[in-house]
Amino acid sequence: MDHWYTLADLPTLADQLLHDYPPPRIYALEGELGTGKTTLVTQLCRQLGVKEPISSPTYSIVNEYTGAIDVVYHLDCYRLENISEAIDAGLEELLDGAAGAVFVEWPAVIEPLLPPGVVFLRLYHDPAGEGRRRIHVTTG
Repeated sequence: MDHWYTLADLPTLADQLLHDYPPPRIYALEGELGTGKTTLVTQLCRQLGVKEPISSPTYSIVNEYTGAIDVVYHLDCYRLENISEAIDAGLEELLDGAAGAVFVEWPAVIEPLLPPGVVFLRLYHDPAGEGRRRIHVTTG
C-alpha cells in the first residue's frame, strides 16, 4: 500500500490500517523526524480504544496503554544505541509475547528482535511542501 494523506485523513487511514492488518500485531514506524510517526500512533491508539493521553516514549522507551480489547504498547527506540540495550530494557520479551498492538518508532536497532509478520509503516514528507505525508506499507 502506498498512499498520500493529510492530518484530516488520519482517522480514515488508521481505520484502514487496522482493518487490513488487525492486532495482535507489531507495527514498525520508520521515517525522518517530523514525518508524523507519533501522530499516526496516537490515532491508531484512539481507534483501538485508548482513552488516556498518548505521548512519545522517547525517554521511557515503552509506554503501556489500556485499549478497548487489549493492551497497547508504544515503543520509541531512537535513544537505544544497540540491541543489548533493547534486551536489557526487556523489549525482547515484550515483542515475543505481545497479545495486543505494539507500535515501534525507530525500529532499526531492534530489527533482529522483530518476529515475522511485522507491518512496516514507512512515512515520508511531501517534497512539494504541501503538508501531505506519504505512507508505504509492507509486511515482514
